[in-house]
Amino acid sequence: MPSVIALDAMGSDRAPKPEIEGAIQAARQYGIRVALIGPEQTVRAELERHRAAEGLPIEIIHASEVITMDDKAVHAVRAKRDSSMRVGLRLVREGKAQGFVTAGNTGAAMATAKMVLGAIPGVDRPALAAVFPTAIGTAAELLDVGANVDCKAHNLEQFAVMGEIYFRSMFGNRRPRVGLLSIGEEETKGNELTREAFQLLKQLPLNFVGNVEGRDLYNGEVDVIVADGFVGNVALKISEGVAHLVRNTLKETLRATITRQVGYLLSRSAFADFKKRLDHTEYGGAPLLGVKGVCFITHGSSNMNAIKNAIRVAAEFAERGINDTIEKELATLRAAAVAST
Repeated sequence: MPSVIALDAMGSDRAPKPEIEGAIQAARQYGIRVALIGPEQTVRAELERHRAAEGLPIEIIHASEVITMDDKAVHAVRAKRDSSMRVGLRLVREGKAQGFVTAGNTGAAMATAKMVLGAIPGVDRPALAAVFPTAIGTAAELLDVGANVDCKAHNLEQFAVMGEIYFRSMFGNRRPRVGLLSIGEEETKGNELTREAFQLLKQLPLNFVGNVEGRDLYNGEVDVIVADGFVGNVALKISEGVAHLVRNTLKETLRATITRQVGYLLSRSAFADFKKRLDHTEYGGAPLLGVKGVCFITHGSSNMNAIKNAIRVAAEFAERGINDTIEKELATLRAAAVAST
């Protein structure tokens, strides 16, 4: 991958340590060129602690300001014009980087991306898409997971199109199954938003399977799940909490019940595999679909693995020209809608 990915080196809760460790792994394993964005002195001091970084395609680009988790999004975008987020996104806009990754303030990242990059024609509101594992060993995608708290039906229609393209492009599924998250499978179930959105989605040239319920997120029977940002974010956060509970409970149970050494080692291996399947860090960050550039946002608590995979997925997103596909297919849908009126 020849891509250059701009990485906000000051985004995570423990920045810049996880960012630099993740950048080193991404550069070493995938050959991705990484531009670390942040106060040069701080970033360089941490980078020089890692001998493994020597000879790798990693550079530092100075940004004098940092947006914190406590900053209000609108204020941060206006006041901190030389923030690591803004500098990194400018590199994408100017074509000097093919993508941007941050583990920083989500609201500020979205606001800055929309201001610096702008929206793809035909997209009213960008959406955050999260990828997660299913019970049958496949992946599924949920969007929006927090970019838009209040949505209209046509926003969900656009989310469905963008989410389907992203899933199709990243996972090679030529006809992903698209579902609308609601409180029942029947077409008449749900609130006013989901009922109206249902009518729009069933007219799209997608493999729309109708309404799906919360229990369907992980059973592997649907690939792309569409929701407004409020519902999607609640579903995502509950899922993360349940996954954490299951991992910890299983770990403690194994410790308490296994005494024989061989049995312990076998169970420990199985638990490691189980933990990896549920580990959100394996899937990288969430792309902000609908902006004119590649922007990935990941958890503030991200570790080295999460940062590495976010860089990898951002590079793959850029290499596959997903934004170009989104723009073309939305234009085709708009033309078809005009022709039918």
